[in-house]
Amino acid sequence: MRSYDFRKPGKIVCVGLNYRDHVAEGAGREVPAWPLLFAKFANAVIGDGEAIVRPEGTHALDLEVELGVVIGRRARRVPEERAIDHVAGYVVVNDISARDWQGNQAALAEGQKGDGQWLRAKGSDTFLPMGPVFVTADELDPAAGVRLRSWLIPGTSRPGAGEPQLMQDGSTADMIFGIPALIAFISRHITLEPGDLIATGTPSGVGVFRDPPVFLEPGDRVRCEIDGIGSVENPIVDWTDDPRDA
Repeated sequence: MRSYDFRKPGKIVCVGLNYRDHVAEGAGREVPAWPLLFAKFANAVIGDGEAIVRPEGTHALDLEVELGVVIGRRARRVPEERAIDHVAGYVVVNDISARDWQGNQAALAEGQKGDGQWLRAKGSDTFLPMGPVFVTADELDPAAGVRLRSWLIPGTSRPGAGEPQLMQDGSTADMIFGIPALIAFISRHITLEPGDLIATGTPSGVGVFRDPPVFLEPGDRVRCEIDGIGSVENPIVDWTDDPRDA
């Protein structure tokens, strides 16, 4: 275990619908036959304690605790049985999502539609908080089942202000596609270089599928934690209070 400040990954490859319980919590969804991939960019990466900025035009920010896999050796058409040899280690990440832009029905106002793709919903500035701790591949075994959780800490204007509310509580044992399978699948078509990051999906408990839905508001804080790695915690601010503009 060591401190980690990884601000400029060459590629951030993300995996959607990779936990069985997360697939099940969204009505009408089926377990995917192969990994569903999307991307974020380095502009989305922020560190522990830095502000997640709610962009102009969205009202439905959500959290997703995820295990981040850092590539240590170049991976191109890597067979699954040798895929772990290309892993440097693991970090905790938070895949922030604008659910209205993503097109989730529960987040849409009457007459509103999503973007039709996920780039803005998943790749906007500050949408990938990353923890400061890096755990090497020999220190953690995701296949054995590693617990990962997230909490919403409501702001002063919300009920339960300051009291952490558990949102997600899952295990990597629930992954549909494990780390070796993901690396093998991705590297067939996308060469992975040292320092690239794979965000491997999230368990159930996200805000959009709650009744009623729970979205992140300015003044809230959100914390994501993975056993054996640590946590990342960040405040939510509105775009009008973006500290980068100060």
